[in-house]
Amino acid sequence: MTTSESAGVVFDGSALGEWTDAERFSVTAERIAEYAAATNDPIEAHRSGQVAPPVFAVVPVFTSMAPAALSVAPVELLMKLVHGEQDFVFHRPIVAGDDLVVRAKPIGYVGKPNGSTVVIYAETRDAAGELVNEQWMTAFFRKVDAGPGEGEQAPDHRITDADRAGDPAARVTAHIDEDQTFRYSPASGDPMPIHLDDEIARMAGLPGIINHGLCTMAFTSWAALTELAGGDTARLRRLAVRFAKPVLPGQDITTTFWRTAPNVYAFETEAAGALAITDGRVEFN
Repeated sequence: MTTSESAGVVFDGSALGEWTDAERFSVTAERIAEYAAATNDPIEAHRSGQVAPPVFAVVPVFTSMAPAALSVAPVELLMKLVHGEQDFVFHRPIVAGDDLVVRAKPIGYVGKPNGSTVVIYAETRDAAGELVNEQWMTAFFRKVDAGPGEGEQAPDHRITDADRAGDPAARVTAHIDEDQTFRYSPASGDPMPIHLDDEIARMAGLPGIINHGLCTMAFTSWAALTELAGGDTARLRRLAVRFAKPVLPGQDITTTFWRTAPNVYAFETEAAGALAITDGRVEFN
């Protein structure tokens, strides 16, 4: 068994590359519409339940992600876990009526003094076995150092100063509702108490209930689609972000996009004068 230990914390590298059991997920129009409403998505094909919003792709794999991460990180670190990064590659949109098969595996981990990351790779296939999407989720364990680590890291999507140098291609401001987390939690299947219980959130070292990072990411996805792709979800090829700072219910967020190549944009999202999402990348067909 390969392990990495720092300050009494042991991460187990022997689980790297081990798939979780495959799980099946039947997509309904009602579930799609609930997710769209929970993320204030204005795109009619999403709100009607015909086509899933891009970030809905995490819903079928959500229950596989934490077990994959905790096969490497000690389970007692669960309350220190926050979502560090998310990267989707879309082969086609999810649509109502899809019968999906999902699985996930940890592919690498690394420690730093301010926290350690475990990278999870997940794939979603349709009933015929064709890839629908791929995902890289980086789980960040706050204030834990797992040492040098091993395995693979997630694909790069960093923003450079050169990316920000030009005039913005689009800028979108949206409001995170006071009840956003209470709507997003059942729609996404994410019951983490830091999004629902103010006391537990404060015990975890947060300022209070925080918006789900994936909910904030969903806001950026519909901003990108409406401003840069005419609302056509089928054009979206990749969507990747790093979560830099929590967004609180009641805050406004502003997402700025810069064109860096044909059909490729870098973006960042601000809330209360600070970056909430950075290293954003969106690619279209």
